[in-house]
Amino acid sequence: MANLYRVFKDLIPDAPLLVGTVTAVLSGHCLITLPGGGQVTGRGTSSIGQKVFVRDGVIEGNAPNLTVEVIDI
Repeated sequence: MANLYRVFKDLIPDAPLLVGTVTAVLSGHCLITLPGGGQVTGRGTSSIGQKVFVRDGVIEGNAPNLTVEVIDI
């Protein structure tokens, strides 16, 4: 018999890994602007102007300072 919790969890998609630029720094949180113009808040520390990877509201690390290309599918 399959583990029902595991089957249910496999139906839920994983949170996407986003890249954005830090525009404001608060105590323990950063405001991150995404390439499309949206904004998210991430827990963690960084400096203003730094590009970061963010997933599920947590800053996972610094992103390389490369040009970001947005492609609509």
